[in-house]
Amino acid sequence: MELRVSKCPACGNTRFDIQRLACTACGTAVEGRFSVSPLATLADEQVHFVEVFLKCRGNIKEVERELGISYPTVRSRLDKIVSALGLGDDRSTMNRREILAALERDEMRPEEAVAALKALKE
Repeated sequence: MELRVSKCPACGNTRFDIQRLACTACGTAVEGRFSVSPLATLADEQVHFVEVFLKCRGNIKEVERELGISYPTVRSRLDKIVSALGLGDDRSTMNRREILAALERDEMRPEEAVAALKALKE
């Protein structure tokens, strides 16, 4: 089983330098300081979400079906991943126009849209 380390077990830091790479076929090793992709610092459940999102080619409705979660939950998880990767503008909620547009495109059920609109007021 492959071990994936996304944070330091001692302090919780998610920024790493890889110092040694080894070939699993021939054993050749290269030493130095290698950077880690920000994707490697995502939690396991976030990696799974990204894999499903890519498998569904970014179709949020398909992601909903695959994971059995609502549109607002898909958006929330996606926003958290975007933020964790240091991308975007750190928005964690949809604005009114986005909610209505998602409803119009049938990406969101009416009750989900109502809940999302109510959440904006809080």
